[in-house]
Amino acid sequence: MADPAECSIKVMCRFRPLNEAEILRGDKFIPKFKGEETVVVGQGKPYVFDRVFPSNTSQEQVYNACAKQIVKDVLEGYNGTIFAYGQTSSGKTHTMEGKLHDPQLMGIIPRIAHDIFDHIYSMDENLEFHIKVSYFEIYLDKIRDLLDVSKTNLAVHEDKNRVPYVKGCTERFVSSPEEVMDVIDEGKTNRHVAVTNMNEHSSRSHSIFLINIKQENVETEKKLSGKLYLVDLAGSEKVSKTGAEGSVLDEAKNINKSLSALGNVISALAEGTKTHVPYRDSKMTRILQDSLGGNCRTTIVICCSPSIFNEAETKSTLMFGQRAKTIKNTVSVNLELTAEEWKKKYEKEKEKNKTLKNVIQHLEMELNRWRNGEAVPEDEQISAKDQKNLEPCDNTPIIDNIAPVVASITTEEKRKYDEEITSLYRQLDDKDDEINQQSQLAEKLKQQMLDQDELLASTRRDYEKIQEELTRLQIENEAAKEEVKEVLQALEELAVNYDQKSQEVEDKLRANEQLADELAQKTSALTTTQRELGQLQELSNHQKKRATEILNLLLKDLGEIGGIIGTNDVKTLADVNGVIEEEFTMARLYISKMKSEVKSLVNRSKQLESAQIDSNRKMNASERELAACQLLISQHEAKIKSLTDYMQNMEHKRRQLEESQDSLNEELAKLRAQEKMHEVSFKDKEKEHLTLLQDAEEMKKTLEQQMESHREAHQKQLSRLRDEIEEKQKTIDEIRDMNQKLQLEQEKLSLDYERLKAEDQEREKKLEKLILLNDKREQAREDLKGLEETVKYKVGYTKK
Repeated sequence: MADPAECSIKVMCRFRPLNEAEILRGDKFIPKFKGEETVVVGQGKPYVFDRVFPSNTSQEQVYNACAKQIVKDVLEGYNGTIFAYGQTSSGKTHTMEGKLHDPQLMGIIPRIAHDIFDHIYSMDENLEFHIKVSYFEIYLDKIRDLLDVSKTNLAVHEDKNRVPYVKGCTERFVSSPEEVMDVIDEGKTNRHVAVTNMNEHSSRSHSIFLINIKQENVETEKKLSGKLYLVDLAGSEKVSKTGAEGSVLDEAKNINKSLSALGNVISALAEGTKTHVPYRDSKMTRILQDSLGGNCRTTIVICCSPSIFNEAETKSTLMFGQRAKTIKNTVSVNLELTAEEWKKKYEKEKEKNKTLKNVIQHLEMELNRWRNGEAVPEDEQISAKDQKNLEPCDNTPIIDNIAPVVASITTEEKRKYDEEITSLYRQLDDKDDEINQQSQLAEKLKQQMLDQDELLASTRRDYEKIQEELTRLQIENEAAKEEVKEVLQALEELAVNYDQKSQEVEDKLRANEQLADELAQKTSALTTTQRELGQLQELSNHQKKRATEILNLLLKDLGEIGGIIGTNDVKTLADVNGVIEEEFTMARLYISKMKSEVKSLVNRSKQLESAQIDSNRKMNASERELAACQLLISQHEAKIKSLTDYMQNMEHKRRQLEESQDSLNEELAKLRAQEKMHEVSFKDKEKEHLTLLQDAEEMKKTLEQQMESHREAHQKQLSRLRDEIEEKQKTIDEIRDMNQKLQLEQEKLSLDYERLKAEDQEREKKLEKLILLNDKREQAREDLKGLEETVKYKVGYTKK
């Protein structure tokens, strides 16, 4: 290290503005600022500090005054500390941290992170830097690592230079301001905060952010190191103002205790008369031992409330700052010398030692002369100016004879004292470690007991819930079994009904086949009738033709007779009468024959009409029966489908209920086993661990056996249910096949019906033709009858 120099602790005072609660309450703004270094609170005395910041001071101004120079000092090899002190809700965390990622409102810590790297980038390129950061808090007087929350009670040790440090704390290497900010964000999320009447985000612990910077000149091999402690203290609290209760009250007690220990250390250092400084009263003061009266440049920012409501606390904080301002620190550069520098220093010290030996020799000779009664003239006496120019004397045997005795005694005592002090410190560190281990063990056992109690209570609650759930599921299971029974009974009834309906369908099919046979016979008879009707039509046409010809001949003859009558040819009339009589006789015979034929054709037509009406009646009956069969089949299909879906849903629900019942039975068995294990563990805590393990193993085997038996029963039940499902599925497949056959037969009947309907329509058309032809025959018969009467009239007239 370089030569030490003395410096005072710098104390800065900052007042925050009035907050909303204080403004609403109408509190008065009590501080009065006189210059940049003095403040007066109320009607009291003035308080002088290195700098006083009024309420409108920006974060950047605070940083430039408080921390900017310390960053340069740390990079030059000095140690530095900045910490904020004050009552709760006075702005300490805002000063140290602020809003971490806001360029305007960020506090000292994030600005230092950026400023350090800005300085490094502007320094000599031959310098190599290694920067490590740590972040921990002191919560309930226990050191807790904020970068590794599993480390909850770290110990404070001392290095070879008797400087305290936190053993086992996580250290992170960083290479940029962003990495430093990431570490700060990570630690800040793990820090303890709480809501009080005075602050919504009140810090419940003292946080310490440590930056360790080591630099080496790669050319000269010169090494410097510096540590920077950035401390955000929790605020002192009055329970009457914060309204702390429960765990928050315990936190407040520990906070006030550690701050009281800090005040005692400051008071002892400020008085300068006490031989003992109580650094060990608190872990915080132990860590800050080097910052308070040691090798460190320290700046304290005291944060105050401007409200008259907090006047007493503000004055107490200002008094703390004034006491701290009187403390002197002895600072020196943390320099690691190279081998060449150590050699030079050794030669320098050797020369210095030689000069001092010469002075001692001359003084010893002068002393001997005085003791022998000889008066030494003033010009022969050695003055302070002559000490540097003295040469070694020849009478060194006296010094050699005397000095070694004194030196040997001093060295021996010093060595003995050093060993004793070292041993005591070692014992103290060992005791600290042992106390920490024991406290950690006690805390762990206490936590285990709490966990076990909580686990037992939660297990009992879960057991009661599971019992209720199991009872409910058993009730639902019984209801589901009843539903399954009803479904099975309905399926059995449906199977019986299906068999009956199947028999009815078979009967209907046989009747339908008979009707189809009858319809085929009627169709063949109708075809024969149509053929005969065609023949009759041909015969009727032929006879009509012959009747027309005869009528034409008759009309011709009648014309000739008229001609004869008109010429009064009597002779020819007698001959003609004879001929006419013969022809009339033949005409009558032919007409009577035609009448008989026409009557037979009309009778035949009536028979065919009646046969057609019967066929239509039977066809309509067959259609109605076919429609009824189709409707019945569709109803049965819909009913089979709905019952199949219902059966599948019931089966699925039954499976789910059985699976849930099995899982709950298994979980219940596990919980019972766990409860037994917990009861055994609570009853037999004093027994050996091996016995507990054996009991646990036996319980595990018993539980596995119970689980295996449950599993086997479940497998058997599942196999039985699968067999039942397969049987039901086979029955459903058979019903589906039968249904498909019925559908095919129905389609065939529908086709036959359509074909018969078309044939019937054709027959109706032919019948209409026959009726039309019959009408024409009737008309011809009427015409022939009229012609006969006309001929009779003319023949009678001729006879006259």
